Amino acid sequence: MNTFAKITATEAKLFLRTPVMGIAGLLLPTAVLLAVGAIPGMTEPSPATGGARFIDAWVPSLIVVSLAMLALQSIPGAVATYREQGVLRRLATTPVHPVNLLGAQLLIHAVVALAGIGLVLAVANAVYDVPLPKHPLLFLLTLLLGTVSMFSFGLLAAAVARTAKAAGGFALIAFVPTMFFGGVYLPRALLPVVLQRVGDYLPPGTQPLQDAWVGTGVQPLQLLVLAGFAVIGTALAAKLFRWE
Repeated sequence: MNTFAKITATEAKLFLRTPVMGIAGLLLPTAVLLAVGAIPGMTEPSPATGGARFIDAWVPSLIVVSLAMLALQSIPGAVATYREQGVLRRLATTPVHPVNLLGAQLLIHAVVALAGIGLVLAVANAVYDVPLPKHPLLFLLTLLLGTVSMFSFGLLAAAVARTAKAAGGFALIAFVPTMFFGGVYLPRALLPVVLQRVGDYLPPGTQPLQDAWVGTGVQPLQLLVLAGFAVIGTALAAKLFRWE
């Protein structure tokens, strides 16, 4: 077993010992879906969403919830806690490269996030007859880029924060705008047009996810921007990473 595999296995065991954030990322979006779907009128067509049902238009925003919880709340706190407790200082005396640790954290949390997203899609389809994405491959590509770009923000906060409290503060700078522009606090259709356009290009790509979902097609520039966030954010996290 190579170094990355060993670190990933160890981090997975530690993650399962304190699964609060993992359970939240896995189940919270589905719980919110069921709660919103129980509100009268949420499963009826609405002019505010272009004639679609509110529940149909809002499912991509629930993807934001899962990604934001795990990428911007769980990862920064976990890595910063290691730094605060001196775990990273001890790892610094070994040949382990920080990319291995960050990569292990990314892999574990991304798997949980994608499982949570899959659960949302399955429940939305089974309970509320929300259709599955019309362009599944394009949807998966957008989701992949959006996931990595979101996690790059969390890895960046984890790379530089000295304490878990500081990591939470750094991550909050990205968490609130992500939830806002992703349509979690307020449906994107109700936002001013200029804010909608800004949100079109921000991770995790709520608008391109929606476009792939309904089959209207995704703008290539949106995917390029997501890819840019993913590459630059991850590279900065690896470059700025501090053991202490």
